[in-house]
Amino acid sequence: MEARPEIPTSQQRKDGGIFLELLQTLQNFFAAIFVGMWRFFVPPPRKSVFGEIVLITGSGSGIGRQLAREFARLGAVLVLWDINETSNSKTASILEEESHAKCFSYTVDVGDKNQIIKTAERVKNDVGDVTILINNAGVVTGKKLIDTPDMLIRRTFDINLLAHFWTVKCFLPSMLKNNHGHIVNISSSTGLVGLNKLTDYSASKFGVVGFTEVLNYEIIFSGYTGVHTTLVCSSYIKTGMFAGCEMRFPWLLPALEVDETANRIMQGILTNQYIICIPRLVYFLTYLKMILPVDAFLEVVKFFGAATFMDTYVGKEANILIQQNGAS
Repeated sequence: MEARPEIPTSQQRKDGGIFLELLQTLQNFFAAIFVGMWRFFVPPPRKSVFGEIVLITGSGSGIGRQLAREFARLGAVLVLWDINETSNSKTASILEEESHAKCFSYTVDVGDKNQIIKTAERVKNDVGDVTILINNAGVVTGKKLIDTPDMLIRRTFDINLLAHFWTVKCFLPSMLKNNHGHIVNISSSTGLVGLNKLTDYSASKFGVVGFTEVLNYEIIFSGYTGVHTTLVCSSYIKTGMFAGCEMRFPWLLPALEVDETANRIMQGILTNQYIICIPRLVYFLTYLKMILPVDAFLEVVKFFGAATFMDTYVGKEANILIQQNGAS
């Protein structure tokens, strides 16, 4: 009698499917590594943002203002949000004078959810659907946890973290509907490696890192290929937020210049980069934190002066509620 071919069992079919999936995963894994290494030396072409509607929070000064100037030069329509009406109007005047840009300014306290929602509706009616959202506004208290008033802790999280949730919920739906858009969240190097006396600030920035990572998962795993996210984790920038502070080795970790930092962020946005760490040493320190024993990494932190970085902080408590110069 002729032997019949063996019919694979359901378990064998399942195992075979997993094996094929594993091969496909390995192929994609190594391809991604190759592309990543290639892009380290040869960046991808920059996308056009001409005519895009770009909303920037904390646009009244610092990184927010400089990013607005960069987008204006590229022909984007700017929507400027800041709590300080005077400085925000000055940003608008600069854009109109330098680039004849079309811009719309709104006085908004992004620490207030209701203001975000109401102003977002105004933007949709006045300008249209936002296609690039840059969550940049931020505050810092600069005190030890036990010395920080509860009101200021709540304020830090409302502005530095929760505002991202509310702005994204307002503007992401139209991006998904059109499969076109970009969300940029400005976190901080302290959102990857914490800093002494920045308990509330670092915690809020760690939250931005996690928020952006999982938001990116939601977008990608839902099949949207035209909506991008970018997370920015920079060291401290010369915006005034950390006035008086200096690392032990400023030649290694200097205060970042606003113009240069904005240019680096723009390069990342225009090439759809997922995460931008400035300077590149931040990548290395984050890696060390993950692989070293805690006590060993504490020695690294102490050596670089991170334990005393905030000791010379000269920020004034009276300015905390109005200082939304952008995170660093």
